[in-house]
Amino acid sequence: MQNNIVSSLGAGSGLNVPQLVRDLAAASREPKVGRITALTEQNQARISAVAQARSDLDGLANSLAEIVSDGTLRSAPTVSNPGILEAVASPGTSASAFAATVEVVELARAQSAASGVVASRTAPVGQGTLDIVVGTASFAVTIDATNDSLDGLAAAINAADSGLRASIVGDAGGFRLIVKGETGAANSFTVALGAGADPALAAFTTGSGLAIAQTASDASVRIDGVSFARASNTITDILPGITLNLKKAAAGENVGIGASRPMAAIRQALGDFVSVFNQLRNNVTAAARLSGTSSDLRQLGSQLQAIAGTALTSHPTINRLSDVGISTTREGTLLLDNAKLEAAIARDPEAVEALFNPVRSATQTATTDPGLAGVMDALRDRAVGTDGAIDRVAKSLENRRKQLEESLARIEEREAAYAARLERQYARLDIQVGAFRATQAYLEQQIDIWNNNSN
Repeated sequence: MQNNIVSSLGAGSGLNVPQLVRDLAAASREPKVGRITALTEQNQARISAVAQARSDLDGLANSLAEIVSDGTLRSAPTVSNPGILEAVASPGTSASAFAATVEVVELARAQSAASGVVASRTAPVGQGTLDIVVGTASFAVTIDATNDSLDGLAAAINAADSGLRASIVGDAGGFRLIVKGETGAANSFTVALGAGADPALAAFTTGSGLAIAQTASDASVRIDGVSFARASNTITDILPGITLNLKKAAAGENVGIGASRPMAAIRQALGDFVSVFNQLRNNVTAAARLSGTSSDLRQLGSQLQAIAGTALTSHPTINRLSDVGISTTREGTLLLDNAKLEAAIARDPEAVEALFNPVRSATQTATTDPGLAGVMDALRDRAVGTDGAIDRVAKSLENRRKQLEESLARIEEREAAYAARLERQYARLDIQVGAFRATQAYLEQQIDIWNNNSN
């Protein structure tokens, strides 16, 4: 109906009434819609600025955490003969703990035993119980009709959870059962025939057919001249924070353990941190300057500005970024003084490294020595967490976006109704004008007739 009215407007009056209606409707609608559109664009700019600031903060915190966790900025132990042993440091270990001399006198060995050759791995081996003793612990392995075979015997030993591992190895003319324990003298084992067992099972006991191929023994090492024995070739409890992986016995040969400090990587990391931090700081500042934002972002900016003076470790003299040449400019960005950094490295490289890789001990914890990654992580979590600075601003801007959408919808609804009223009003006016014009035409016709008759 409305389209029919619009298409017929002007037919009676001769005026361009449809264009008049469109112009009047537009004159009412466009200023209102334009205002909401401008506010929406402004709000979207704020949302984008806050999102960029959050992304930069996340990226910086995550990057720091990654390079710290992957060991890029952590001193690594070195060994003078890697063919004899390997040394691995745990995170938070002071490089001063790396210095040691190690002699690998003997490797830890596991007891192993082998049966005689059996023609078939699926043929019966005898039923009954085998009594296994590992160290001081006893285990019973039962062979019955369901597992009476070499395969079944190996599976039963493995299922006993005794620490022994059984396997079947092909040999000339058949197969052998190989049984191996864990390293260390305390893990030696015996396999005996249980009461009432089939005598055929004796072929798989250590007192009879299961021959000892290698006896169990402990690793023997001398560290800084002190002798130690351990059940494993992986030793974690002698050098604090250092794991020794023994590879080869070399009695009489001392292997030196030292440290390789990643100072080149630390220099690069500090330079990169300053660059990325400044980008973050500038984006936070730009977001805070947009009208309509709360003071939250300015507070976040102040927290970032204070980062150079924040204690990162408990070291007495080198514990802040400012101690290694990083200062804060008047604009709140960071500036790196390479000469001061080199002086700090020369004075105490371990303290400089600890800014990224803080030492962990009974007194040096994540609270006392958070390190740069820990401080940035905590700052990020506070800012983006529930009711944090960025979280509050982001929620406020999102609410504003929804309000503007609702306002625009109401305006469009009202303006559509206004345009419809105009169309109806001008439709009535057009009819009235058309009637007036018809009357005028009739009167003019009659006057012409009267004039013609009078002549």
